[in-house]
Amino acid sequence: MQLKKTDVKTCATLLKEFQNAPQPFNPQKLIFKGVGDRDVYNISAPFEDEGELVIAGRVEPRDSEHSEVYFFVNRNGAWIPKQGAPVFQLQDPFFTKIGGELIFGGVQTFPHPTVEGTPWWRTVFYRGKNIADLKEFAKGPEGMKDLRLIELQDGSIGVITRPQGEKGGRGKIGFTRIPSLDHFNLQAIQEAPLLEGQFIDEEWGGANEPHLLSNGLIGILGHIACFDEEGNRHYYPMVFVLNPDTGEFSDIELIATRSHFLKGASKRPDLADVVFSGGLIRKGDGTADLYAGVSDAEAQKITIVDPFIKYEK
Repeated sequence: MQLKKTDVKTCATLLKEFQNAPQPFNPQKLIFKGVGDRDVYNISAPFEDEGELVIAGRVEPRDSEHSEVYFFVNRNGAWIPKQGAPVFQLQDPFFTKIGGELIFGGVQTFPHPTVEGTPWWRTVFYRGKNIADLKEFAKGPEGMKDLRLIELQDGSIGVITRPQGEKGGRGKIGFTRIPSLDHFNLQAIQEAPLLEGQFIDEEWGGANEPHLLSNGLIGILGHIACFDEEGNRHYYPMVFVLNPDTGEFSDIELIATRSHFLKGASKRPDLADVVFSGGLIRKGDGTADLYAGVSDAEAQKITIVDPFIKYEK
């Protein structure tokens, strides 16, 4: 199918367009217990491990960004840490399946090598037959978050990148294709071409969770973000679709805003309008559940019209 890309769309344009789109409904807060008084946010979508649904979540005190990732299982409506599961010193967990194997990752933070008192980060990847079996197998470039992998129809691997700085400014999305996980290395990541014309330089975005569509296209759940004049951050969950054979991609569309979710706490005042896409469960009835971190303090889910169906027709 032809993917038509028009002009670069800003957050303001996308918000205006979204007013006329079907609106999300049925927001719900997810209840997490067993981690003291720490917040759980920036969660993955639920996935199956050893026959049970599990959510990976970022766990941290309200006044800190020293975070751990726990795996949670549902008990009587609340999510509690899975007994015996590993805990990782990471932020913003994600997962995919490649070759029948669980691929898990998150953002590792460490002191900046040259700027004293400044944090620095990279994306770290683990693989295993299940959560208990996970072993680290790859690290992304320093300074890169939102690095994602997806197994494509022919068994090759799509690599979605997000450089910042000289190549990506505040953060732009790139894409490349590799034959197998053995070719997943720093050179492949750094050489991935950017998807041109997705973001203006003052705004930024990234991929959170790629989905393989029935026709081989990649549906990408991500986020687009901007600062306002007061320096507050605004993060919006968005989607677009990419053709891995031609590199063509569709326009970004918003799928929700903070106001669609239930009111709640915020980590800081400047993060009140932040929704960080975690994962999307497509339900097969024309809707999908979006799992998201909200205001860097809570996790919620909301139901939306499945944004990828129209690309599969």
